[in-house]
Amino acid sequence: MSSPALTRLTGYENITPRHGGRTTVSLRPTKSSALQHNTPLSHGARRITVSHGHLEALLKEPERTIRGGAIICHPHPLHGGTMHTKAVYRAAQGLNDAGLVTLRFNFRGVGGSTGSHDGGVGEQDDLRAAIDWLETAYPHIPIVVGGFSFGSIVGLSVGATDERVVSLLGLGLPVDLDDRYDYSFMASAGKPILIVQGDNDEFGPGEKVASLVSPLGSHITLVRIPETDHYFYSSLRELRTAVRGYYETGPGAKLLAVI
Repeated sequence: MSSPALTRLTGYENITPRHGGRTTVSLRPTKSSALQHNTPLSHGARRITVSHGHLEALLKEPERTIRGGAIICHPHPLHGGTMHTKAVYRAAQGLNDAGLVTLRFNFRGVGGSTGSHDGGVGEQDDLRAAIDWLETAYPHIPIVVGGFSFGSIVGLSVGATDERVVSLLGLGLPVDLDDRYDYSFMASAGKPILIVQGDNDEFGPGEKVASLVSPLGSHITLVRIPETDHYFYSSLRELRTAVRGYYETGPGAKLLAVI
């Protein structure tokens, strides 16, 4: 079963900056991003082989018995998103706390990864390669897949139709950007989904996300964090706690290994 069709998130689109107002930002790859660069890998990083070369990735095992694995995708590469983005890192910590081995990786053209930005389409292939790698490294463990902002549309759309993925995780769904961020496919995902959204998210307020996901099914759990923006800057601890709770004792825990 193929992933939901994803229109390339390229060209120009209006972005609401954190200071308010509207600004037009080019989402076309820059000259530098299109190069097969040789940026040094982060300390402790490993390479995942892909068609365009390799992906830079970081793996972390929990300090307890492994109950599953998780992959978290980072936000938009052309707006500074990397696997080191704070919300991605803190969500991964929450998954580690719940007993999952976590894999964070840089999409093509980011950090030490080769290739160039592909508007979300090639990034789906990057994620599939990461899932393949994790499955090979840890055979037969249940896998959670998700992402933050741009990474959420990539992670949820791929994970929704991959039989190896037992649960999905979406952080900061940017539903107000435009209709390319369409999450209606979650209705037929058939697996537990956790969405964590800041109530004051400038790209998708908690109230609006609630109205969008509530008709999609009871398999979706929405956690709204009060007085929190898109980046979770003031609530990173709450983000970590929400993720840990869902996969340690909540609906997501039921599909992980029992210890």
